[in-house]
Amino acid sequence: MAKNRRALREEIVRLLREGNFSGLVDLAGQESAVAGQLMMFLFDPRDLLLWRATEGLGHVGAAHPAQVQKLISRLLYLLNEDSGSSGWGAAAALGEIGRHKVSLVAEIIPMFYGFLEERYSRAPMLWGVGRLAEVHPELLKEIFPLVPTFLGDADPLVRALSAWCLGKARHQEAAAALEQLVADANSVEIYEQGDLRQTTVGQVARQALAGLEIREASR
Repeated sequence: MAKNRRALREEIVRLLREGNFSGLVDLAGQESAVAGQLMMFLFDPRDLLLWRATEGLGHVGAAHPAQVQKLISRLLYLLNEDSGSSGWGAAAALGEIGRHKVSLVAEIIPMFYGFLEERYSRAPMLWGVGRLAEVHPELLKEIFPLVPTFLGDADPLVRALSAWCLGKARHQEAAAALEQLVADANSVEIYEQGDLRQTTVGQVARQALAGLEIREASR
């Protein structure tokens, strides 16, 4: 028997708080409204539940692609300024969905370039591109030349996410630009490995450079 909306939301919140993505996937197999409910969390980047819902959409998309496929147009609408929405997490969600089930976003990847150019969607799109680039860097070749240009952005979070994204993609050409950020002590929060982690722009740049060095040494 299907849960009522309130009971379903409470169950989703419980699973997100636990970081139980396998449980979320199991629930989505029983309840077709799970992916749609996850979208309701994509509005406050300071809220850990936004990030876990974003990751949850990726896991649900991999296991139940039809449930997430019908949400892609809604995510794109949230990225339209005319929507009047503050759907901050929509761009990040598109990248995360692609990481888990690239066929769901393959046709719209060229649009990511435009989302990076827009200030309101730049930070979450950088996160989404980084997540996708870890597993499908070959699909982002036309987008990545734009990413290093944000290393000098006025927003510390954008600088940090640019560095983070370049590190995830092992973008060797950005090494010199990343070196310029290692002394940047501005504090930021980035979602990784299931949690929002407090760090600095400089620390993110150093971690990205370490990843580039590992790749270079393995050649």
